[in-house]
This record gives sequence, structure tokens and C-alpha cells, in this order.
Amino acid sequence: MIHRLECARAICTASLEWGFFQVVNHGISPELIEKMRREQVKLFSAPFDKKQNAGLLNNSYRFGTPTATHPSQFSWSEAFHIPVSKISDKSCYGDEFTSLREVMEEFSAAMSYLSKVLAEVLINDLSNQEEALEDICESSSCFLRLNRYPACPFSPDMFGVVPHTDSDFLTILCQDQVGGLQLLKDSKWVAVKPNPDALIVNIGDLFQAWSNNVYKSVEHKVMANEKTERYSIAYFLCPSYDSLIGSCSTESSIYRKFTFGEYRSQIQEDVKKLGQKVGLSRFLI
Repeated sequence: MIHRLECARAICTASLEWGFFQVVNHGISPELIEKMRREQVKLFSAPFDKKQNAGLLNNSYRFGTPTATHPSQFSWSEAFHIPVSKISDKSCYGDEFTSLREVMEEFSAAMSYLSKVLAEVLINDLSNQEEALEDICESSSCFLRLNRYPACPFSPDMFGVVPHTDSDFLTILCQDQVGGLQLLKDSKWVAVKPNPDALIVNIGDLFQAWSNNVYKSVEHKVMANEKTERYSIAYFLCPSYDSLIGSCSTESSIYRKFTFGEYRSQIQEDVKKLGQKVGLSRFLI
């Protein structure tokens, strides 16, 4: 019991000081992670025209940054950004990727469970609002993102993913051992050293707003690697689009209330007009 309390305290402290932490003994087996990685490599090895086929994984394939207007806004990567609600849909896989569906269902369920355990720890440290967990953990609104970062001859100047914050409540990342992830701490970029036994967790914008800025949604990026491709898988814990994001604080919130759908729409509008996300500052009171 003492160990569990110490672990919970370490998670909450890291979330308010760093916005990031790593978890070991997380319950997702190395065998499942390896199966998921093999399927991921097979998927990205498919020809480009097959990956961008409208029927594959809910038409979720993307490469680079279509909205980029400058090289500094371009991400040297490709990805499938899949709604969890579509993972069991057989029509999203065709005949070639049936084994991918089976593994993704198992992997997504494991990540969903872990995300709820971690969210509950973070919620309980700030609030007795047990119902908040149900609002935050809407599995049908969550996403699983499969990433591939090809080797890049322009490295180290090219981003694998441009600096950004996540627009969800919580993100869990399963990465390989290549490295390249960096987070911003005290105005300096800090490299996150890969740990084969750990998953990386970071606070999203919605948790920062809900916690009234206690937990920090921290800017992070991925740097491209000149010689080696990199793979990662991210699980994004999101509420339903009509969920109202308020504050757990009994004091005055620094943000006005907004829905997740409203937040996403504002981001899309800003990216279209400005070429980049503005984020939570749009909702300051």
C-alpha cells in the first residue's frame, strides 16, 4: 500500500513539474508490444497508394504536414491516426491486414485500461469528483496513432514531428529504441532516453485546463534521424466531443468552459489561418 501511494505521488509530482513521466510494470506484455510492432512495420511497408486507400483504417493515413507553409512546420513522418471506435471494423482492413485488426484490438484495450488507471490517479490527487473519470475516459472518442519516421538525409535540422502540445487529456507512448523525442523544460529541450521496459505518458491540454494549470501540457517534438527509421504508437485519451471541460478547482478557473469539439474546431481554424496551433491561450478568461 505504501509503495502504491509513493508511486501515485511520483506520478502527480512529475505531471505538475514536467508534464511527462515514464511507467514500468504497466501490465502490457513485451510479447503484445512486439506483435504490435511487427504488424506496424508490415503496414508501413505497403505501397504508398495502398496506404492512402480510402478504405484502409478509416482513411486515416497521413504523410508530412499538408498545412505547412514553411520547412519549420513540416513533419518528416507518416502515420495512421485511427479512431478506437473503428479498430474492430473489419471493413477498415481488407484481406491483407486481418492480423493487424486482431492485435490492434488487444493492444488498444490494454492501453485503454492503463490510461484509465493513470487518469484516476491524477484525478484523485486533485479532486473527489469520481464522475470526472467517466467524462474524461470516453473510449469511443479515443485514438490510436501508428507512427513511422523514415531516415532523413536532412537530419538533424528536420523535425520528425514539429514542436506541439497534445490536444487530449492524456497520451501514452510506446516507442522503439531509436530515440528522438524531446520535451521542453525551463526553456531548454531535454532528450527522452528510450527505456525498453517503459511507456512514456504526457499530460494533454485538456488535463491542464481541468486541473486549472496544476498539471502541465508540455511542448514536445521528435527529431528526425539521418540513418535509422523510428516507430512509435500513441494512445490518446479523449472525452466525447460534446463533453464540457471545466475545472476541478474550487477557486476561480483561469479558463472559460469549453467542449472538446469546440477546442478541436478552434485548433483547426488557427492552423488554417496561421499555419500553427494556438491552443489553451484562446480560452483564457
